[in-house]
Amino acid sequence: MDKTTINKDTEEIRRERLKKLREIGIDPYPHSSDRQQTNKEAKGMMDEQVVVVGRIMSKRGHGKLVFFDLVDETDKIQVFISQKIVGEEQFNLIDLLDIGDFIEASGKIFKTVAGEISVQCSSIKVLSKALRPLPSTWYGLKDVEERYRKRYLDFIVNPESKKVIELRSKIVAEVRKILSEKGFLEIETPTLQSIYGGANARPFKTYYNTLKEDFYLKISDELYLKRLIIGGFEKVFEIDHNFRNEGIDATHNPEFTMMECYWAYADYNQIMELTEELYSKVSMNVLGTTKVEYNGFNIDLKTPWERLTISEAIKKYLGFDIEKLNDEELKQKAIKLKVQVGKRGSLFNGGLTIASIFELVEEKLIGPVFITDFPKETTSLCKLHRNNPELIERFEPYIGGKEIGNAYTELNDPDLQRHFFEEEVKSKAEGNDETHPLDEDFLTAMEYGMPPTGGLGLGIDRMVMIMTGTHSIRNVIAFPTLKNRKD
Repeated sequence: MDKTTINKDTEEIRRERLKKLREIGIDPYPHSSDRQQTNKEAKGMMDEQVVVVGRIMSKRGHGKLVFFDLVDETDKIQVFISQKIVGEEQFNLIDLLDIGDFIEASGKIFKTVAGEISVQCSSIKVLSKALRPLPSTWYGLKDVEERYRKRYLDFIVNPESKKVIELRSKIVAEVRKILSEKGFLEIETPTLQSIYGGANARPFKTYYNTLKEDFYLKISDELYLKRLIIGGFEKVFEIDHNFRNEGIDATHNPEFTMMECYWAYADYNQIMELTEELYSKVSMNVLGTTKVEYNGFNIDLKTPWERLTISEAIKKYLGFDIEKLNDEELKQKAIKLKVQVGKRGSLFNGGLTIASIFELVEEKLIGPVFITDFPKETTSLCKLHRNNPELIERFEPYIGGKEIGNAYTELNDPDLQRHFFEEEVKSKAEGNDETHPLDEDFLTAMEYGMPPTGGLGLGIDRMVMIMTGTHSIRNVIAFPTLKNRKD
């Protein structure tokens, strides 16, 4: 057996082996395979003939005996190759195979003396020759950024990274299933929009050559899903990418996945029940439990969740009653706490100041907990509170000290909506880049009549982070956004 098979591994050597494969008449990249079983299935077929495939992840030689660890999506299986069984020609082929190559192995399932279920190989077929050597272990990708740039290698050598993405797929599928069972229809909305809206965020801007107009990547699905409610659909949702031209950190990626749903004739109380039910059921159905460990905390997602108004949360965690402070006292409290004093233009704004103070509470909300009844200045799309016109019927759910979504009893008064949009336009003129533009088409749609509606936006990436105990959003996105590197 060629000792370089085990002791040396370079691209130059691999290309030489590729050349030799072709010289002896073997196609190193055939069109298909005759696979009959997955590795997991084969392990349960003792003494039966199987045809399995996978990537060679380990190679060990002992004279005229060689062992491969063959990995497919389902499992790892050992392949036992004896020159006596496969013959000299096939056995010599082993010298031209490397870790990382894909092969097909045919043979009988048996158990070795060491007790390992293996394929007693009778023939081998090359499926794909790998021209670059893999990192020997996960530690071959020590640089965290390199793991994200070469995510395919991360998935190959780090099973935990691959498992997180597999769980993500199951979580998203379960969210869809639950909403569909409740009568919600998933309807796609435009990604390219002539007017962005639905959130306070800076958009990505592009130019549409044919129309000779500026367009924007959507920052939210909200205004189009509401148009569907106006059009007579009563329960709609979408799971889709949104794009916000903002920074990147442990919980933010400029391209991220949201689930937004709208429910005609419901309000934020019913949406709270839907939110906690979604989290609880998805966790139980995917993980088999409602208990998760996230951000260093053991958290139970079972229903019902705690509910606190924003004023109650500030009183509980900061120790003072925000409702008893006048404007000057509120301003001085913000200054003392070293948070931003809220302003509209040059004028002090109490509602925005309360929102700034509340930011000190967020990391204390281990939850799960709903924070409700925000000041009216915090969004332009929400209905005023039925018991207090200074507040809105809005809630944010928190888990592990992180906000995981946003929801309203939706504003359906077109004249009041216009007023709030106009206030946003004024705010933008005063230097605020993250404001909501005035959308005349949406206002026209509202004037045809919009029923009472409850709406919810849940961050899918954050849901996956919580259910997999992951602390960086980049771990739960298969290909996170990275700065271009020319080399």
